[in-house]
Amino acid sequence: MDHFQAEQTATVPVLIQGGMGVAVSDWRLARAVSRRGHLGVVSGTALDTVLVRRLQRGDTDGSLRRAIAEFPFPEMADRILERYFVPGGLGDDDSYAATMAMSQQPTIEQTELVVLANFVEVFLAKDGHEGLVGINFLEKIQSPTLPSIYGAMLAGVDYVLMGAGIPKAIPGILDRLSDGLEVRMPLHVIDATADDVDDVSFSPAEFSSGEVPWLKRPKFLAIVASATLATILAKKASGHVDGFVIEGPTAGGHNAPPRGKTRLNSRGEPIYTDRDEVDLKAFRAIGRPFWLAGQYGSPEQLQHALRSGAAGVQVGTAFAFCQESGIDQDLKDEVIRRAKLGKLDVITDPLASPTGFPFKVLNLPGSASESMEVTQRQRRCDLGFLRQAYRRPDGSIGWRCSAESVAAFVRKGGNEGETIGRKCVCNGLMATIGLGQRRSGGARELPLVTSGNDVYQIVKFLPDADATGYHADDVIDRLLVSLPPSFHCLSRLRDSGPDRPGAPIAL
Repeated sequence: MDHFQAEQTATVPVLIQGGMGVAVSDWRLARAVSRRGHLGVVSGTALDTVLVRRLQRGDTDGSLRRAIAEFPFPEMADRILERYFVPGGLGDDDSYAATMAMSQQPTIEQTELVVLANFVEVFLAKDGHEGLVGINFLEKIQSPTLPSIYGAMLAGVDYVLMGAGIPKAIPGILDRLSDGLEVRMPLHVIDATADDVDDVSFSPAEFSSGEVPWLKRPKFLAIVASATLATILAKKASGHVDGFVIEGPTAGGHNAPPRGKTRLNSRGEPIYTDRDEVDLKAFRAIGRPFWLAGQYGSPEQLQHALRSGAAGVQVGTAFAFCQESGIDQDLKDEVIRRAKLGKLDVITDPLASPTGFPFKVLNLPGSASESMEVTQRQRRCDLGFLRQAYRRPDGSIGWRCSAESVAAFVRKGGNEGETIGRKCVCNGLMATIGLGQRRSGGARELPLVTSGNDVYQIVKFLPDADATGYHADDVIDRLLVSLPPSFHCLSRLRDSGPDRPGAPIAL
């Protein structure tokens, strides 16, 4: 083990770059952050579809094929390349191959694609440096989680982060996968009875025909909104929880709903009250490192977090619009232009996401946030990552999404009222990274852009007043500008003493 690696074993990152999906936090962004000595995080959401569409666009720089060539099961990799790679890329009007999220019992082909896609993303993020790389998953998206984690572990992922639910099973799953053992995870099924036992499973031995490699166990960070949930996870999770990311309601993407009965303001947004404020004293008492997230993308907020006892901060929005992020360049240019003019508007939409969680939407012309555009879109669910499992009358499991055709949703036992205001988050986020589906007749899926409330602050990362863009390095340099040099890489994890994780740091 070299000196740098030895140092890493005793450290935790000061900065965590938020894992924003779909592929906003892609391998290029995570690598740029990790190379600076902080925790770069790739989004693990829908990576199988992302890989397919990238391959069908031609993989012009050869990065995907280079990573695929390193996959430890070459016959699987060759099958996927043969099926999806299009030399030179599809034509402008050609549709991408149909892909659908895994069900409870996926096909072998689906499982191989998910494992490979997660391997590729992490492999590329880790390529060429010795920094830390994490991957972020949503607990709400359950069916592909186990093979996704395995694929990331095959590539040596250092951290797994998970939110949007209560991920009690994940720490133990990491333990078992590192030992090459079969893993199972409970599947949430609507209308299930107390006697029903539903789960999803994955067997490394079965997947690889007995060739099971030894894998490093990544650290696990749970993304939570309250000390109560963190305490439950610390005491009752299936294995060790290495720390917590405390995400407030101003963060981008999915937010935790307000505690108690939800009330809406005049804009139709959920109202958060004192009950939703985080008890940092309770977090310090847990004794695990924690990071603060949600409008912590400034040097002042970073210092505040450190003084509060946090190990550091997680920052998403600032990185989302830098040059290395996966967002389509035209969208980034437009957001930065509007930020300079002070003409950006973020709304916390309680209805947009089929998950039922509030979802941050950045209102932009020509995007799926405009109600007229959404109304004109034919409702369909042809990706299905936010589908929910439900119990059919015959006892079998079906899948439905409140953003699909209203008639189909109701036919599957759904309540028509649940379809009101729903947006196809899956297709919208794919379009945000320039991989939107091309429909027959020339129609294209519109982007759905999400960001935190402090998106207007991104102008502070521009290198000068005339600049039209900025880089991940600009974000890191500004956030760390007031901190001593020892914080510009990794913050040392101490087991005891006044500066141990959970104790306020004097700056």
